[in-house]
Amino acid sequence: MLATTILIMAGPLALAYELDTNSTTSILSVAKQMTADLMTFYDGDKPGGTPGLLPQPYYWWEAGAMMGALIDYWYYSGDDQYNKLVEQALLFQVGDTNDYMPRNQTLTEGNDDQGFWGLAVMSAAEYKFPDPPSDKPQWLALAQAVFNTQASRWDTEHCNGGLRWQIFKWNQGFDYKNSISQACFFALGARLALYTGNNSYAEWAEKSWDWMIDVGFIDKSWRVIDGAHIGTNCTDHVPYQFSYNAGGFILGAAAMYNYTESPVWKDRLDNLLGASRVFFTGPDKNIMTEVACEPVDRCNLDQQSFKAYLSRWFAAITKWAPHTYDFVMPYLRASAVAAAKQCVGGNNKRMCGLKWNQDKYDGSTGVGQQMAAMEVTLACLVQDRPAPVSHGNGGTSKGNPGLGGGDMGRNEPKSPGYKAITAGDQAGAAILTIALLTALIIGIGWIFVDETSDKSPLEQFKGVQKSTKAAIVAVAGATPSRPIIEKGGFIINATSKRSSTSSVLENNQAIEAAAVRIGRVRSESVGTQRRLSNMPIGWPRQSSNVSSGIWLDTPELPSPTWQGLGLKGDIHGAFDGKS
Repeated sequence: MLATTILIMAGPLALAYELDTNSTTSILSVAKQMTADLMTFYDGDKPGGTPGLLPQPYYWWEAGAMMGALIDYWYYSGDDQYNKLVEQALLFQVGDTNDYMPRNQTLTEGNDDQGFWGLAVMSAAEYKFPDPPSDKPQWLALAQAVFNTQASRWDTEHCNGGLRWQIFKWNQGFDYKNSISQACFFALGARLALYTGNNSYAEWAEKSWDWMIDVGFIDKSWRVIDGAHIGTNCTDHVPYQFSYNAGGFILGAAAMYNYTESPVWKDRLDNLLGASRVFFTGPDKNIMTEVACEPVDRCNLDQQSFKAYLSRWFAAITKWAPHTYDFVMPYLRASAVAAAKQCVGGNNKRMCGLKWNQDKYDGSTGVGQQMAAMEVTLACLVQDRPAPVSHGNGGTSKGNPGLGGGDMGRNEPKSPGYKAITAGDQAGAAILTIALLTALIIGIGWIFVDETSDKSPLEQFKGVQKSTKAAIVAVAGATPSRPIIEKGGFIINATSKRSSTSSVLENNQAIEAAAVRIGRVRSESVGTQRRLSNMPIGWPRQSSNVSSGIWLDTPELPSPTWQGLGLKGDIHGAFDGKS
């Protein structure tokens, strides 16, 4: 009893997981509990729930990312208790044409959102996740369908290529080209080339890589920035670095290196890895951190999950590029231990927080935090897991290279499919409209009739008509800057449209400028529209203030010195002689 009291008084971190990254038993035990706690956020398999959807305010894409995490859980642990749930979710959200463009997501679905579902089913094919029934679309075919629809959206009219952020032209952000959309497309193409042996996918991966370099989204120091708008020909770079942007290109580069065995791709991979050290902070600079938002408590709901994908993809590349193992594993192990120590939140005192690089629990919980802690913990087991399969090397998932054709090039949602309107339909609608208008007029007239008056209904109506005209004349002749005082004491203030609009804008600006604390979602109070970019709203466009978590104008680059496309210094020691 005394020992328990001492532990409780010692502080919240006293109850955290004690993770031993050298013990398979410890890793599996902690990861299993983290996964169970992650599943408390999901109700898609429960009565009244929708398979493949997380509750509000989580966006559709994060549910796809979560299904990818559960595939990882099965791959690392062998525990199949969630497999049927994952299969149900992945198949329920495929949409009418089996390409992850469901009708109910047209308000928020972007290329990156669709891409995360595509990456999830690609992992299912590579890891030999149990295949769906033969009458259902197969994992490989679904990944091909996503790729096909995205390749058809490659936009050479603006910025000489690239994918827009949004798919549908009336969605906010349709004028923005962001790195994560390109990263998903690039990584999916590279992995499809590796799985199928079809060089067409590799050619698209090369094309998307070259575009990223040409447009400056991957700069000369190998930093991957967020994106830019087409109105400036993609020259107004939004400079913030997010871990999943870098992670997506690291993943694709590793797959391309394995596919081509080219030293060019090895060099690209190694340099991207070196630049990714910016995402590791703490006393020993080895704890994964979302550096663009964590230090200033501005990580939104999406950004709280980004470390899950960097963790996932850091582990995955060690199978395609084994020489990277000695570089990534110290980061993953240190981050896993740090993450586990932060899992002291929630009613069960096990929910994981966001900030792994501090001793104090940050008080946040959520799908992103839980998924990130789970992924980085599981990643510690990667050395003992089998390599991803391919079509000619153990793969069982069946493909369909032409799938997705029904959505190729489409930038407007499909109509609901109503039957054509006939002449009889039009005649019936006209009759119904006339009947409704007649009833409405009679009803309005009845309201104006005073049953206690000696005047006839017609005389009463004429009197109302005269009063109305007099009121209109009085309003028209009034001075706009003065209030109009009517009988009965009512005051009508004359307010211009401009001042009303200004007030709305001021309110919006105040909302956007407000600090966003971890665990809060801006869209909870201002609607569900996606933001224009992953750049936190209200931040300055340019800054060199590294201490505030804005890393990109003159960031504190990890040594060594970067020279163009070359990498010099001690980082190469992590790779030399190990390829």
